[in-house]
Amino acid sequence: MLLIPAIDLKDGKCVRLQQGDMNAVTTFGDDPAAMARRWLDAGARRLHLVDLNGAFAGKPVNEAAVKSILREVDGEVPVQLGGGIRDLDTIERYLDDGVDSIIIGTAAVKSPGFLKDACSAFGGHIIVGLDAKDGKVATDGWSKLTGHEVVDLAKKFQDYGVDGVIYTDIGRDGMLTGINIDATVKLARALTIPVIASGGLAGIADIEQLCAVAAEGITGVICGRSIYTGALDFAAAQLRADELVPED
Repeated sequence: MLLIPAIDLKDGKCVRLQQGDMNAVTTFGDDPAAMARRWLDAGARRLHLVDLNGAFAGKPVNEAAVKSILREVDGEVPVQLGGGIRDLDTIERYLDDGVDSIIIGTAAVKSPGFLKDACSAFGGHIIVGLDAKDGKVATDGWSKLTGHEVVDLAKKFQDYGVDGVIYTDIGRDGMLTGINIDATVKLARALTIPVIASGGLAGIADIEQLCAVAAEGITGVICGRSIYTGALDFAAAQLRADELVPED
């Protein structure tokens, strides 16, 4: 069970939002590269970056901050990135810069042909981000709720060849109310590709619950507000996860 620190970028700073609201912002640092180093030093084996401005603008906005993180990481761990990625040229540029996996969210739902092309051109590097509320997928920085069922879309995207799914319960994200374990398990059982849990991680109890269902195909969890506020000790939590779900 991989604990993956999230570094959410807004206006070049490291922030956290509540339920995806760009007006409900808490800033946790002005230096994205230093934040990346903090989590690497705490034992992170992967980093999760989100260009929040990009997610709303539909194009990369915090590229300079992303590059500063990549320079700091310098290949030590894989980096996954999402937010405003809508064309193949942007994917290629980010992969060339050193990003390991590209997360496609809104564009996957609105332009499935783009996702299919991305999987074809960059196989092994494409993750789909499905953000949902009450089982329905949301798009455009969570501002629009669609009629699509999460499981149905995820199955379709699995057939396209995506490498995995990040499933976020947007009703819980940034609220420290606990991971939606049941919905995450339901999705993982319907797929053969890995699922990464996200949204609402509150503390060590969530980690232990996720470890208990890891065999269903849940391989990781995005850690956001909880590790920034200190509600979860990242290093201790990863050690606990390693005890409960030893790596093969």
